[in-house]
Amino acid sequence: MSRTIRGIGSMATRGLMMELTAAYTRSSGVSVAFESVGGVEAARRVSSGEPFDLVVLASDAIDKLAADGKVDASRKVDVVRCGVAVAVHANAARPDISSEDAVRQAVLEAERIACSTGPSGVALMALFERWGIADTVRERLVQAPAGVPVGSLIARGEAALGFQQLSELMGVEGVALLGPLPAEIQITTTFSAAPGTGTSQHDAVTELLGYMRSRESEAAKRRFGMEPADT
Repeated sequence: MSRTIRGIGSMATRGLMMELTAAYTRSSGVSVAFESVGGVEAARRVSSGEPFDLVVLASDAIDKLAADGKVDASRKVDVVRCGVAVAVHANAARPDISSEDAVRQAVLEAERIACSTGPSGVALMALFERWGIADTVRERLVQAPAGVPVGSLIARGEAALGFQQLSELMGVEGVALLGPLPAEIQITTTFSAAPGTGTSQHDAVTELLGYMRSRESEAAKRRFGMEPADT
């Protein structure tokens, strides 16, 4: 029987999962082949029946897959929380984002606004609706294709202002990270993990899930702009 754990997750946790799975392999000797794609695409592939031992996605996406019998709901664990940050091109003026009103004004003044297809993008659209500016900015919105970082659109000049999970905007070349959204409008996503219902690697996946929740993993989570889900 193969000793390789096959996993899939969203781009938001790509760097973190690369580090955590590599550390787990070093300590356990069990190899992990983990693929990171757009969250919508990952959920579609799992839903279609593609076999994975481990799935790491936004908590609500895991719940939907569990309801469809694709992942084991009884072994779901919350791994990290990540908030949304704001970015502009490295050479652009840096607008004020220190308050809700300041962010709203920055959005209204931006020629093009980029967001993701994932949960942060959905929540951002709801925020624009609440502000009453959704129709005003609709034609200026640029939605990054699944698996394409918002930061890359900003770096190429395809958008002037971008919103995405902090973990996905950190370290993108050609982009200036302005910081997280203010607390009063922060959009926080919990990313969870669960075994695929068809896995034959029960013990190894359980051990990996335990490591992903351990104190030893906390420093890596923070390096990638996330917080442990249990803090």
